[in-house]
Amino acid sequence: QVQLVESGGGLVQPGGSLRLSCTASGSIFSISAMGWYRQAPGKERDLVAAITITGRTNYISSVKGRFTISRDNAKNTVYLEMTSLKPEDTAVYYCNRGWFGAVAEEDSYWGQGTQVTVSS
Repeated sequence: QVQLVESGGGLVQPGGSLRLSCTASGSIFSISAMGWYRQAPGKERDLVAAITITGRTNYISSVKGRFTISRDNAKNTVYLEMTSLKPEDTAVYYCNRGWFGAVAEEDSYWGQGTQVTVSS
């Protein structure tokens, strides 16, 4: 059974940094590219960063250069290092399998997410 547990969110001032973690159980991690998604109030959940099993990464343009995704396959954990945070980064962040053009389905299992709020 898949389980995804996200952590590390919080309230941070503009320009600040946060590091998110997601631990996955089940077979999803060992066979999948993994991604970080975010959902702002009133908006759809979107993929913002993804990493393959071998470490290739990709990002949406608005976070490129500010966010870094990484994974520790031995720990079944994927990370998102976020720097130079902006108010528009405020959202609930989720991890799940996926790559750009092949995102996780909305009706698949999702964890509880972790809230990131960027505000002064």
